[in-house]
Amino acid sequence: MPDTPSASPTPSNQHPDGQSGEPSRAPGQDPSPSPSGEPTTRRPSSGLAHDRDGHEVTVKRAWSALWAVIIGFFMLMVDQTIVTTALPATIRALGTDLTSGVWVTSSYLLTYAVPLLISGRLGDRFGPRNVYLVGMGIFTVASLACGLSANIEMLIASRALQGIGAALMSPQSMTVITRLFPARSRGAAMGIWGATAGVAGFVGPILGGLLVDAFGWEWVFFVNVPVGIIGLWRAWVAVPELERHSRSLDWLGVILSGISMALLVFGIQEGQRFHWGTIGILSVPLLIGLGVLLMAAFIVSQTRWARTRGGRPTAADPLVPLGLFRNVNFTLANLAIFFVGMTVTAMSLPTAVYLQQARGLSPTLAALVLVPTALFSAVLSPLVGRRLNHLRSGRIAMVGTGLTALANLGWSLTMNSTTAFWVFCVLAGVMGIGAAHMWSPISLTCTHDLGQDEAGAGSGVHNAVRQVGSVLGSALIAMMMDARVTARGDLARGLGESLLLPVASAAFATVCVLFFRDHRGSAFADPSAPDPASADPASTDR
Repeated sequence: MPDTPSASPTPSNQHPDGQSGEPSRAPGQDPSPSPSGEPTTRRPSSGLAHDRDGHEVTVKRAWSALWAVIIGFFMLMVDQTIVTTALPATIRALGTDLTSGVWVTSSYLLTYAVPLLISGRLGDRFGPRNVYLVGMGIFTVASLACGLSANIEMLIASRALQGIGAALMSPQSMTVITRLFPARSRGAAMGIWGATAGVAGFVGPILGGLLVDAFGWEWVFFVNVPVGIIGLWRAWVAVPELERHSRSLDWLGVILSGISMALLVFGIQEGQRFHWGTIGILSVPLLIGLGVLLMAAFIVSQTRWARTRGGRPTAADPLVPLGLFRNVNFTLANLAIFFVGMTVTAMSLPTAVYLQQARGLSPTLAALVLVPTALFSAVLSPLVGRRLNHLRSGRIAMVGTGLTALANLGWSLTMNSTTAFWVFCVLAGVMGIGAAHMWSPISLTCTHDLGQDEAGAGSGVHNAVRQVGSVLGSALIAMMMDARVTARGDLARGLGESLLLPVASAAFATVCVLFFRDHRGSAFADPSAPDPASADPASTDR
């Protein structure tokens, strides 16, 4: 996903110095432009990636690296839901109130979302392996600190540190997949990645309920420590040191993007809780407005005009190469993942509140109702991923977003005090089928046409957009739940009507996916080469 400064490629009949003839280019460079407008580097005919020393990364090692980063990715995804399950017990144990308890989640989401644009580019500058290892180390130490917290202040600070670690890790997992697997065979790897995302979201509540009931709230954090240590070891051993493509960091972009993302995320996240009025002396609309203005200034700072002012180009690569958005699929995939992030966040809270408060289920039993989602997603996502290798586009994601919209509509229409629980199990199964057809195709469409030097920036954008969608979905669904429950005077029906929000956002995602274009040829793999993903990763070493 990252990229070099976008520039139009030299015409095919003219040398850079103005002479006519075939343009000069380095061996292995593909004259076709990347989405950002720069020529991309085409790998040798084997289609295999290369490490920093120029050695081919074998199929076996690529798959080993994938499973290594999947450990950390799974830990991050589980953590987003497991902590919410333990929050009531945490508030009681630390003797605090709900307002302070909410900051256990809010502080994490804030420090997770804000650095995502930056952390993607850090992977280009220092190598995705190194940034991933630092992030996992921070996340593991912070998890230990969370579990040892003696008061709510220490827990909130430790959760904020956890978010920073998560922000460093998250884009690197997609970057590793993008750079180690050629685009034409990336679907199988994305299938595993998608299955992990789908399963983790529903393992969290179940595991959280079991740990809290058996050992106490601290163990939803302590459980990360051995997983983190194993993940660090596997990433150190299995993930290769890849080539670095970025020059120096764009510090102006870092400052503008960091402040604007902080204002936007904080304003959206806290707006509903303060009724979109003031937080102390600060106005929520003013915070969001300033965030929008600074984000606009950040976008201007990334343009070629701003970067070549005075006729001298800046030495630093742009934090977000705007040329990426000239690729229609990249733009549409990011719009789609924004609405998917909003959908997934917005549908989880009303269903959990309904099952536990309106129907009286324990947290563990409520989570078990949603097990079909995890099962269908786990089984089908790898199959869908392999199927993607043979499709010309990611429009199969319409199946996923469409089924997700229908499943949410089904929940909305049937949430009352008498509906049999097997109905919700069926709807959860439909949602699992939708998830299997949604995550991988959208992510593959986003990364398919990106060159090796664009992986980090593109991953950062994709993850940041998804997280902003999630934050917005969380704020809007809280507002919808409050409004509809108050208007209906019936908890179950009010919660059901609030689910029309994820129905709408999933429908918007479907529209975005509908306009996906066919994939271009791989930017760095020879189409005549054998498919690396078709080999048995456990036994093949080329």
